[in-house]
Amino acid sequence: MVGDDTILEGRTETSDRLDKALAQGTDLSRERIKTLIAQGHVEIAGKLATSPSAKVEAGTPYRIALPAPEPLETEAQAIPLDIVFEDADLIVVNKPAGMVVHPAAGNRDGTLVNALLHHCRGQLSGINGVERPGIVHRIDKDTSGLLVVAKSDAAHEGLARQFADHSIIRRYQAICAGHPNPRDGMIGGRIGRSDKDRKKMAVLPPGAKRGKHAVTHYRTDRTFAHAALIECRLETGRTHQVRVHCQSIGNPLLGDPVYGRTPKALKPVLEHLGFARQALHATRLGFSHPISGESLDFRAEMPSDMRELIDEIAR
Repeated sequence: MVGDDTILEGRTETSDRLDKALAQGTDLSRERIKTLIAQGHVEIAGKLATSPSAKVEAGTPYRIALPAPEPLETEAQAIPLDIVFEDADLIVVNKPAGMVVHPAAGNRDGTLVNALLHHCRGQLSGINGVERPGIVHRIDKDTSGLLVVAKSDAAHEGLARQFADHSIIRRYQAICAGHPNPRDGMIGGRIGRSDKDRKKMAVLPPGAKRGKHAVTHYRTDRTFAHAALIECRLETGRTHQVRVHCQSIGNPLLGDPVYGRTPKALKPVLEHLGFARQALHATRLGFSHPISGESLDFRAEMPSDMRELIDEIAR
């Protein structure tokens, strides 16, 4: 053992390239193992490993000197969290509206990461060698709802893979202006920076080469005089996707300060309630546990401010 290194020893379970064989027998991702090999922390059959692509046979002894995770330069803060699920590998939280997910300029504290560093202290095995929660997806500051965070390198890689192949179940509840036509449908098109305002996203013209492919399926659950409650199922997870897609069909979300257009008849209602955020809630999140393979499916009830808004506009 060197310093505070943790020593992992065992024998490879399969015959494969080195990084893949070691990833299958440990909680480390292949990328993390490649880094450890490059840093001289891995021995195979008593010899220093130099190539992650080297072939190894099943039963080959290995020794990994795993350095202690480097501390993250972000303050841990005792901020209450609504925890829906937690185990050694991941945590699912119901994020309130108003909370930023990750520290950035202008939001250095009070974020979800600050809260998780405090809550998960001593439980984070390190993402790419840094003691931090693994953020694999984000929801906007003023959007509420479900978000999953990895606590280990292997869980982070497994969740990221599912988000990349769009196998994650993601459902949102939204209150939009007007009534979508048709009531149920699909919104597609590439999403990228708006040509008119670089701070905003937009559905790009057909044939555009920039931006990213995005698909949202929506269903109208309930209609009111000047608005509708819809459920959105995401095939992809692009920045501001639901907000931009709803605006693109003429039904922006109520309260949205960037993409919204509140019907004149509903402005007094939003002002009376002090409702100044997009009416959007991540209500369902489903995925395969990245370590055990168990199918997980979580639901989060619509928050009180959106329920109050529905009660008012339904009168």
